Amino acid sequence: MIQDEEPVPRRLLAAATKLFADKGFDRASVQEIVAAAGVTKGAMYHYFGSKDDLLSEIYGRVLRLQTEQLERVAATGAPVGDRLRQAATDVVVSTIENLDDTKIFLQSVHLLAPDKGRAVRASRRHYHERFRALIEEGQREGVFRADKPADIVVDFFFGSVHHLGAWYRAGGKLSAREVGAHYAGLLLDALRP
Repeated sequence: MIQDEEPVPRRLLAAATKLFADKGFDRASVQEIVAAAGVTKGAMYHYFGSKDDLLSEIYGRVLRLQTEQLERVAATGAPVGDRLRQAATDVVVSTIENLDDTKIFLQSVHLLAPDKGRAVRASRRHYHERFRALIEEGQREGVFRADKPADIVVDFFFGSVHHLGAWYRAGGKLSAREVGAHYAGLLLDALRP
């Protein structure tokens, strides 16, 4: 049972995240979610119209955090290589810090209603486009090699980021920040002219 002092939306999201991680999105019922959160179905439907809304919010909150981090880093006057290194590190760290949320989403996005799925994919595409813009900026400036399409570089990098849930374990040899630094280093090494 989730702590009663927490706001209801946060309790619902925490309960849904745990149940989706343990049972899968499609096997966790609304009744189980509200029971674990200690609220009524009416309270859930006051804040979230459906299980789809819970799933899209679980991932949406991580994506909003990552987008805010990326926008903040991209807007600095730092050299593009430094900005890309920071952005790459940040996305790895935030993914690891929210690993259940990310794993749930990647395993369940195909189960969302079509309109929700399109909205979530559009948000993720916007993030990837902003990340790609940093690579393209570096390519135009000659800081990064230009013989590899930026789209492929982004897909390759985020394929690795999305795979973190398959192998990363808290308490392992490397911290989230260390893994992020390694991923960023590999990305920048691959882009070196």
